[in-house]
Amino acid sequence: MNYNQFFSDAVNRLHDERRYRVFADLERIAGRFPHATWHSPNGERPVVMWCSNDYLGMGQHPKVIGAMVETATRVGTGAGGTRNIAGNHHPLVALERELADLHGKEAALLFTSGYVSNQTGISTLAKLIPNCLILSDALNHNSMIEGIRQSGCERQLFRHNDVAHLEELLIAAGPQRNKLIACESLYSMDGDIAPLAKICDLAERYGAMTYVDEVHAVGMYGPRGGGVAERDGVMHRIDVLEGTLAKAFGCLGGYITAKAEIIDAVRSYAPGFIFTTSLPPAVCAAATAAIRHLKSSNWERERHQERAARTKAVLNAAGLPVMSSTTHIVPLFVGNPERCKQACDLLLQEHGIYIQPINYPTVAKGTERLRITPSPYHDDVLIDQLAEALIQVWQQLGMPLHAAPLAAE
Repeated sequence: MNYNQFFSDAVNRLHDERRYRVFADLERIAGRFPHATWHSPNGERPVVMWCSNDYLGMGQHPKVIGAMVETATRVGTGAGGTRNIAGNHHPLVALERELADLHGKEAALLFTSGYVSNQTGISTLAKLIPNCLILSDALNHNSMIEGIRQSGCERQLFRHNDVAHLEELLIAAGPQRNKLIACESLYSMDGDIAPLAKICDLAERYGAMTYVDEVHAVGMYGPRGGGVAERDGVMHRIDVLEGTLAKAFGCLGGYITAKAEIIDAVRSYAPGFIFTTSLPPAVCAAATAAIRHLKSSNWERERHQERAARTKAVLNAAGLPVMSSTTHIVPLFVGNPERCKQACDLLLQEHGIYIQPINYPTVAKGTERLRITPSPYHDDVLIDQLAEALIQVWQQLGMPLHAAPLAAE
């Protein structure tokens, strides 16, 4: 039996479907973000990053770097074990307290990534709720989908951001059924926002628990960076808020925040928490420094929104197909996986601009796009250079310059 052939065939299918993923070998330059070095097949080349999830550039902030270096020098590198076996170190405990305070909750629980916090958090919560029905937004992230699947609970999808459809499902479930509504606050591929207040209204009316993923919003929105829920004044109405440390906070890790009883139950039952080594002290200290800074500093958030708005305006003025978005996400519609990959290759090789193609299964087939994420450090010159490069690539590939379509269905 030629087992290797199974894997070769699987990879070849991705090539045939024009969705085989290629990773660029990049080296960020602290203090010069978004500039980086691309280790290309032909040697080192300077590039400008336009798709990083380090939205606010906090991965290079002196306070964050300083906290990481000082902590690693003082206590060492690794955590030394799981939380139950020597890994419950003080910087981690301090970070959880900081996260609980950020979201106005009684407690927080840290995981090794935002993916794991959703996958493990949702599955554990739902398993602990008898006869739980999970009502999930149709565009929820794969980590949430996997958490729901692993819970073994019944799942029903409601149309994306459609509160009328959600209400229909809640009514049909009946008042005696235990229900968990799972959604994101900000959907990163289209850049749209969930109607959190209306979802909370429905949850309270029909006796459902709420779980909201804020990974693309924490640090970015709200007066202290608590996310869309804080900005919209509904943070206290949401049962479980999930976030990441790997985007606006520029570090690594994921977390959930909630009432103490909920956090204690997940801590006690979740395999993805119990059986994995905890995050290193230096990473926890760096994340804490980032959170504390963004709780009191609005410069990054205000500058970031202004930069995103200018990027959209310049690209729209150039006739490029910018998809409608009210947030910091700037999606550029392509609609073809091969063209999407070709556009990204040309931008990198000929213009020194790094943007990854977003193809199926991240987005639906036929809605392939470039996902552009400006930062506070993308100045006017870089934005103008991006527009000029995109126009040249669009013309080179024979793609039309026209008004943008609506956000993908």
